[in-house]
Amino acid sequence: MAMKVKEVAELASISVRTLHHYDEIGLLTPDEVTSAGYRLYSDANLEMLQQILFFRELDFSLKEIKNIITNPSFDREEALHMHRRILLEKRQRLDQMIATIDRSVLHMRGEINMTAKEQFKGFDFSENPYEQEARERWGDEAVKEANQKLQSKSAQEQKTLADEMNTIYTRLAALRHMDPASEEAQAGITEWYTYLNNMGSYSPEAFRGLGQMYVDDERFTRNIDQFGEGLALFMRDAMAIFADHKS
Repeated sequence: MAMKVKEVAELASISVRTLHHYDEIGLLTPDEVTSAGYRLYSDANLEMLQQILFFRELDFSLKEIKNIITNPSFDREEALHMHRRILLEKRQRLDQMIATIDRSVLHMRGEINMTAKEQFKGFDFSENPYEQEARERWGDEAVKEANQKLQSKSAQEQKTLADEMNTIYTRLAALRHMDPASEEAQAGITEWYTYLNNMGSYSPEAFRGLGQMYVDDERFTRNIDQFGEGLALFMRDAMAIFADHKS
């Protein structure tokens, strides 16, 4: 049975605006549109949406997902098996980290003794090719350039830039409970993009990668969330949508 856009949004726990955006960029076009303009999604559309959301969970960009799923050689079953393997590995690491937390609590109470090595069991980020690739491809070079440019400025200029940055963060914090794709959120994140490009050279993809680091790197998350809990996650999502529109 065909489903309306609101029903699909509720089913998949995403916004109607997200589905509209997927349609606009040709990522997920409903099989039917009524004469009144209502989008109707078929079972095949729902299967494709599920695949898209699996790829999004693994931090693929919408542009990458579109290239993958429109490739004639794309095998949905093979992709599902791949998703399953990756998620199982992720679950295994999370289970290990939870066990380490439980043992750490007992260690703090003096009920057990943990070696230094045991205290960090499960915290192995050396084999995270996605994060490393993001840093090398999008983050580090642009951040380095921005830092060098900042250090070349006078103390007063640095203070002015810092005040401007804090103002932008404060504005974005006030928007963080809104849909990241909303007009207000995108206007705010555009201001952030402009600010960063006055400091360095960020392509839309570099901007997306930087937003992902706001969530992946706890130092970024901690500093940004001082302006409002959840701000780093909101900015990550808004920056990704911004990059999709610019791609």
